[in-house]
Amino acid sequence: MSETIKGECLCGQSTITIENGDSFKDQIICHCWDCKQTSGSAFSTNILAPTKDTKIEGPVKEFGVKAPSGNTVTRVFCGTCGSAISHRSVAFGDKAAIQTGNFRYFADKPVSTELFTKDRWTGLAAVEGAAQLNTA
Repeated sequence: MSETIKGECLCGQSTITIENGDSFKDQIICHCWDCKQTSGSAFSTNILAPTKDTKIEGPVKEFGVKAPSGNTVTRVFCGTCGSAISHRSVAFGDKAAIQTGNFRYFADKPVSTELFTKDRWTGLAAVEGAAQLNTA
């Protein structure tokens, strides 16, 4: 039976539910500048989950920003505490990038890929064994 995994924002008012969550065995780190700004850190940690399997509830807000690719990336965040929840783009097809920091489930899942490594902060080493991509 597939596991449903649940996460929540910092204040707990916005929740994220992913069906078939146990199919996600690893994570993606993104070093792009948009992810740095929305995470408030040097990178974001994510998975790409099918939108049909993902349910976001609560007082969320959205903000669209044009990426270097020219595509609009729609950032979803809690309207109360501001926690980053997900982001969508036509580049993701029928999936959305879900921020894994909102889920305790991902605390022990390895990183398989690092994106936009050209923008990685110099004080951070590459994740050993992870694919290193200069762009997405």
